[in-house]
Amino acid sequence: QRIRAAAPRAAATEVGRPQLYFVAREECADGSILFRFAEEKPAKPMGEHKQAARSNKKVQPIVIVGSGRIGTALEAMGNGEDLVLRRGDTLPADALEGPIVVCTRNDVLDDVVSSIPEDRRSDLVFLQNGILEPWLIDKGLERSCTQMLAYFAVSKLGEEPVDGKTEMNPEGLTSIYGKHADAVAERLHASGMSCKVLGKADFKVQMYEKLIWICAFMIVGATHGGCTVGDVCEHHRKEVGGIIRELKSAVEEDDRATKFPDQLEERLVAYAKSVAHFPTAMKEFEWRNGFFYDITQKETKYGRPDPCPLHTKLLFDLAR
Repeated sequence: QRIRAAAPRAAATEVGRPQLYFVAREECADGSILFRFAEEKPAKPMGEHKQAARSNKKVQPIVIVGSGRIGTALEAMGNGEDLVLRRGDTLPADALEGPIVVCTRNDVLDDVVSSIPEDRRSDLVFLQNGILEPWLIDKGLERSCTQMLAYFAVSKLGEEPVDGKTEMNPEGLTSIYGKHADAVAERLHASGMSCKVLGKADFKVQMYEKLIWICAFMIVGATHGGCTVGDVCEHHRKEVGGIIRELKSAVEEDDRATKFPDQLEERLVAYAKSVAHFPTAMKEFEWRNGFFYDITQKETKYGRPDPCPLHTKLLFDLAR
């Protein structure tokens, strides 16, 4: 592994350069390790993290599928009465009634659904990134399940989540729609986290916004060596802005019922700045950027112009 160091530039003084303090260790997409330093002493020592604590407010017990960072954080928001299922576990016949929140990667969703009895599948709550709608329709779940756009971030297993609030959306960005929307939102609210309960049309717009965000920032960042989201904002703002605008137009042309509120680009950049430390990488193509490449193929098949030419170019550049 290659090891790199990142520190702010400091001019020499009478006593030499200022002392630097170690503040972060990051694993980069190319396999190297980046150590970050700052001139100001951290408020708390490296390695001392605020752990997620159980809510002291009564919330509805739920079933949680997946015991990673998000699943563990959601369990910590409960009162110790939740049922947590790990990979390979089956839902007991006497399992809790109510939400079954799926906190797994997209590539195991088929297995998760298969493990849930048909009469409980309407209780499923999905919070995965990407475009889930075609898959939900294929599984017959689109009208019955609950969907959540989770903007809160959990850096490490067991740590307290950081709410998805920005200067343009101080009320928070996490949103939910469907049968169990109120119950799941109440759990987040009890732990001081934001969560908006939306109708189907408004949720769909928010879903597309998050899809555009992750597709635009990840592809631009991956093109530039897997830099952080913050680096994309600071050094590749014009490029990511161009991608955002063309993906927005592609969605509005493909789904005529969807219209984005003004300042979409500004909202997405504001969110990016709130998670500036996030690394970038192309993942789960069929659920994310593949959605826009499908639109490209559909249009060019009939001799029409590619609605996402910048996006397509970067895809092919990365494939070389």
